[in-house]
Order: sequence, then structure tokens, then C-alpha cells
Amino acid sequence: MPELQGQCMCGAVTVTATPARDALGACHCDQCRRWTSSMLVTFEAEEGYAALGPVKTFTSSDWAERAFCADCGSALWYRITLPGEMHGHTQIAAGLFQDTGHTLKLELYFDKKPEGYAFAGERKQMTKAEVEAMYASSEEGDSQ
Repeated sequence: MPELQGQCMCGAVTVTATPARDALGACHCDQCRRWTSSMLVTFEAEEGYAALGPVKTFTSSDWAERAFCADCGSALWYRITLPGEMHGHTQIAAGLFQDTGHTLKLELYFDKKPEGYAFAGERKQMTKAEVEAMYASSEEGDSQ
């Protein structure tokens, strides 16, 4: 995959990242909806992504942190902090880039999606229970 270069709304933070796969995901969980006033659309980044500028992080749950521009508040990424195989996986906000060239292939917390939100086409859809079970199995697998 080609490396992408983007920036936050005010331009204070620049981001360089390579997508891990040719796909975008949308998360409809309560926290993502509060953070973006909509849904968070992201792509999984390969290791080695970089963000330069006034980046702030916030521990938003027992398993993840969120990063944003300290100047304009633009969402930058969501990173898994939970020990296990998913530790360090980072979802970069797709809106930072002019065009990722990827299509939406996954919706998380689909059962939390407001009724008025609709995307055309088919994609994998995971419920709150399915997503949370995925994190729980990662944590259990690491402790054995």
C-alpha cells in the first residue's frame, strides 16, 4: 500500500501512515459518536506511522486511547492499549487525508448506529457484543 500524508483541520499536526489493508471501517459506538458528532471512519495503520505537531492523547476506555490535535481538536487516531495480540493496533482517522482510495468494508457497533445513518453497499457489520467479545478474547489469550 502507498504511504499517505495528511493533516488536521488547522494544519498544526501532519500525519504520515501506510494502510495495513485496502479498507475503511466506521465505528458507531457511543464514544466515537460523541468524539466526532457522527461516526469515526478509519483505516488500520501499519507500524511506523508518524504524527508531528501538538498531539494530545486521552485514555477513553480500559482498552484504548484516542489522539487529537491540541490546537483544533481534530481526531487523529484510536489505538488499542489492552495487552494481547491487538496491543498497539492503530486506526487512523480517514478524514485527515485528501483521499485514501479505499472503500468502507466494516461497521463496528452496528446495533448502536442511529436509524438515520445509512451507507450504500454491502460490508461486514459487527454488533456491540461481537466487538467486545473480540477484545475480551484477546485479553484472555494473553493471560494464559
